[in-house]
Amino acid sequence: MKNLYDFLAEDVRLQDGLNACMNCGICTAVCPAAQFYDYDPRIICNQVQTRDNETILSLLKSETIWYCGQCMSCKTRCPRGNTPAYIIQALRKLSQKLGYFTESEKGRQQFAIKQTIGKNILEVGYCVHPERVSPAFHPEQGPVWKWVTENADKLYDSLGANYNKPGAGTLRKIDQESMDELQQIFDETGATEMYDTIHKYSVEKAKEMNMDIQDDCDNEYFYHVYSKNSENNQ
Repeated sequence: MKNLYDFLAEDVRLQDGLNACMNCGICTAVCPAAQFYDYDPRIICNQVQTRDNETILSLLKSETIWYCGQCMSCKTRCPRGNTPAYIIQALRKLSQKLGYFTESEKGRQQFAIKQTIGKNILEVGYCVHPERVSPAFHPEQGPVWKWVTENADKLYDSLGANYNKPGAGTLRKIDQESMDELQQIFDETGATEMYDTIHKYSVEKAKEMNMDIQDDCDNEYFYHVYSKNSENNQ
């Protein structure tokens, strides 16, 4: 197998994001995530620059690469034109491709994202749709949300939405031609392959953890990765 840095170097985001980091620390100083997590983009840049296989492998398995919020504050401030957030994107993609994302709590949440936002896009054409924000999974919505879901048709019609109906308007039903085009975009860009890879490695991890897993949200592994939030991720 090639050195992990060689894999990273094939990613255009690393090519654009890492010119010559001099470890000044400005990216860390402006990083919102660094205020709340044990996260230091300066250190990550330095670690990637070493090109050391074991060091990069440790990053791919770590919680650290999932802390970045992709706000791009680092891009606007770096005096050498680096973008640590791009480097994080490249690390995340390689972690997904090689299956190392399942070694961290935050990384395993990729399965939950695929099963929710990913399926939403491909099945109804929306990242988030009211029908898919169930009260059981989203208690933060409060008790009113249960009433909203039970009275959705009448409520959204009263607000002028074209709820689940063909034609133009808010919350309209996306036509089949557009849905087919979305699927083609996913196929051509490699997103479908990425989803399959995430599912494959998630199944392997679920078996290792002795948990049930299915291609839906009603299974033990999904509930675990969706809700698990240990105090170590601070």
